Amino acid sequence: MHEMILCKLGEVVLKGLNRRSFEDKLMSNIRRRVSKCGSFRIYSKQSTIYVEPQSGACDVEAAYDACRKVFGIICVSKAVPCEKNVQAIIATAKEYLADSMRSARSFKVESKRADKTFPLTSIQLSQQVGGALHQAFPACAVDVHDPELTVHIEIRDEQAYVHGPSEAAAGGLPLGMGGTAVSLLSGGIDSPVSSYMIAKRGVNLEMVHFFSPPYTSEAAKEKVLSLAKLLVPWCGRMTVQLVPFTEIQEEIRRSCPEEYFTLIMRRFMMRIAQRAADQIHARALVTGENLGQVASQTIEALGVTEEVTTLPVLRPLIGMDKEEIIRLSRMIGTFDTSILPYEDCCTVFTPRHPRTRPQLDEVRAAESVLDIEGLVDRAMKGREFVRLKY
Repeated sequence: MHEMILCKLGEVVLKGLNRRSFEDKLMSNIRRRVSKCGSFRIYSKQSTIYVEPQSGACDVEAAYDACRKVFGIICVSKAVPCEKNVQAIIATAKEYLADSMRSARSFKVESKRADKTFPLTSIQLSQQVGGALHQAFPACAVDVHDPELTVHIEIRDEQAYVHGPSEAAAGGLPLGMGGTAVSLLSGGIDSPVSSYMIAKRGVNLEMVHFFSPPYTSEAAKEKVLSLAKLLVPWCGRMTVQLVPFTEIQEEIRRSCPEEYFTLIMRRFMMRIAQRAADQIHARALVTGENLGQVASQTIEALGVTEEVTTLPVLRPLIGMDKEEIIRLSRMIGTFDTSILPYEDCCTVFTPRHPRTRPQLDEVRAAESVLDIEGLVDRAMKGREFVRLKY
């Protein structure tokens, strides 16, 4: 039986005159994601992208899982095409959904008739197919209000399609349509979730991570690379720039008032992230900051931190509470790695009494004793680059 995948479009259908470019980008992204699963024909018709295997060697299950994580698709389903006549549709439904019908206690049939030349209405088609299925599987009762199984019939221009329930997909917009941004990736819970949320708006991401040996271990660095790998199925291929941060933190501790340690450190991170963004022509920075979560994330502190960059700083978690962030972290598969107990450079030299309502002039004065450009230059020269692909 010739099983294929139907990918239903989400926000893309609202794009008016630009819709074609969004669809083309989405098909390109799907093509790249399923390329490791075999040879598939990918095409778009009537607000649906069809992913059709071209040989029996194709891994449809793996391709289906990959399509669920492609931004721009709102839901996916495995389906079987057949001729557009009632008997062919009934025969296909009996064969393809036999196991589901045997295991379900109740069912109903929902039909959609995109091809209005089809001789039966949607209700008439559902009645005929439902009656035939009930005869073939009498132990499965008809329940049009709260069925355990819904059988879907779609009548489209070229063929009819039979499938079971659809599964929710990633939603959002196709990667690449929103430009490129640099995301500051730590080893915590928040920054992977913020990266996912910005990628969902169609933004390609490059990652910057700051590590501080010997205060942070090699295992801590590997943890962050593991988080980045977990994001690749959602965010696409990316480069992680690993930036040495030890010298900067030691200079801050040596020369600056303790209450400003974290703020000055964050300002250096923003400077370096902007340098990295300028090199790849990225148009924004992304952080996992959350208003009021820690002392460096008050309104005043956030203003002081972002003052050193000219790029927009995107903070998708800014108004979320921790439970919401953890729920998303579990959903995208990063939570268990995020909570592994390895060091993070953000917790090195944490001040005992951090300034929560800093004044910009005070912070500028506190960091003026540092060779800011020299420290940033040396950190940039010491970067390591790790390229990750799906």
